[in-house]
Amino acid sequence: MPVLCQKISMLDSSGVVFLQLGAMAALALYVAANLGANDVANSMGTSVGSKALTLRQAIIVAGILEFSGAVLFGQGVSETLATGVVNADVFSTQPQVFLIGMVSVLIACGIWLQIATSRGLPVSSSHAVVGAIAGFSCVAAGINAVNWGTIGTISLTWVATPIASGALAALFYSVVKYSILDRPDPLSQMREWIPWLSAAMLSVFGIIVLPSVVDVALVQTGAIALAHDRFGWNLPTHDIVIGIGSIGAIVLTLNSWKKLESVEKEEGRRKKEEGSSATDSVTDVRKKEEGRSTNTNYPTLPLSPSPTLPPSETPKLRHSLIEQQMARFQVLSACFVAFSHGSNDVGNAVAPLAAIAYIRRTGSFPSEDFSVPLWILVVGGAGIVIGLAIWGKNVIATVGEKIIELQPSGGFCAELATATTVLLASRFGLPVSTSHALVGAVVGVGLIKAWKTVRLETLLSIGSAWLVTIPIAAGLGAIIFSIAQSIGQF
Repeated sequence: MPVLCQKISMLDSSGVVFLQLGAMAALALYVAANLGANDVANSMGTSVGSKALTLRQAIIVAGILEFSGAVLFGQGVSETLATGVVNADVFSTQPQVFLIGMVSVLIACGIWLQIATSRGLPVSSSHAVVGAIAGFSCVAAGINAVNWGTIGTISLTWVATPIASGALAALFYSVVKYSILDRPDPLSQMREWIPWLSAAMLSVFGIIVLPSVVDVALVQTGAIALAHDRFGWNLPTHDIVIGIGSIGAIVLTLNSWKKLESVEKEEGRRKKEEGSSATDSVTDVRKKEEGRSTNTNYPTLPLSPSPTLPPSETPKLRHSLIEQQMARFQVLSACFVAFSHGSNDVGNAVAPLAAIAYIRRTGSFPSEDFSVPLWILVVGGAGIVIGLAIWGKNVIATVGEKIIELQPSGGFCAELATATTVLLASRFGLPVSTSHALVGAVVGVGLIKAWKTVRLETLLSIGSAWLVTIPIAAGLGAIIFSIAQSIGQF
């Protein structure tokens, strides 16, 4: 009988733990949904604003790629934000307090991200998580529980990230504008620049995505080791990445040339049709005026000058054709950004849940090398897709349309600058925000394109949201932690 009672007690205990983890997973799903609604504008906002994609198409494409990136390549999130923002020595002896704090972080981040998303403001989920962790840590163990050096570094990126991204976007758009768009024959210039645009895009995005793909697909599966054992091939990972990127750039170049050639043929056919119809209309006008001049019932009038034939290609039409070609580059660049965003930023939503699950499983403070389980990555990826589908249109509209009206050429340059900035910052180990980078890039394009059309009121709203994210998240985290701690241990 005592054995039976012990088993029932164990079942009850495991059932309680399961329900608690289920509740925390639902909370993390809520945070991921708000993150998806807000942050996915980083990859798709400019594509929608430039009309390269419709809002529905952007949601579908981003949903697939964000989920794939989060689930397939999000395992690299092994060091959570908690290990960098808090003093591990302070919480190592009280893991249950840290658990309550991470629950508070999830609630605080979810609330603030939803408020920002409902108002269409692109904020940084990383900063929200950092602010909430700092807030509860100060209440739980004093100001010494926070790593203020990390907070200071993150604060500096607020200024550096948009400036760097804006400068790069301005540089990229200046090259496109003066080398292609403003030339007398932009189609011919576009043909010459297609290989360079392809190489630039795949070199930047390939460095972000391809190393993770090669590592998972070839290194972790043992394919490279098998090739070495059977054939004696020594295939360095970076050479494989360069080879795949080069092949991709060549294929993209050839395909773009083919598309451009078909467009030119279509325009040539249209030009002939317009020319023949214009000639017929000139002949008809001549006959009518000659008939009037020989008619005795009317005074003889001088023949009017011949109507001007329509130009073979107006600048507006030529630019429209160029933008059609640039739209293909922009859509592809948006796909790369969405995939890399899903693989990198999913940790903002699921890292607290991973820490909670670790404490529940081991009863100790998470070590620096603990990994995120696959089921937690699935929760994060699903939440990102749900939030994007339900609320994502608000922030996408702000980034893509309310700062400045974009065309595909400008949107492509903004996304290329955003990815370059984030990549360089990652190489130097600097925590940056893709939201800050993209907004800065859009402004950079606007300053070159037509600086008077940049909507300052939108920038002021976005800047205000950036400035208040950490203090608001910190306040919410502190308040929620105090309430939760007063109620009791979870």
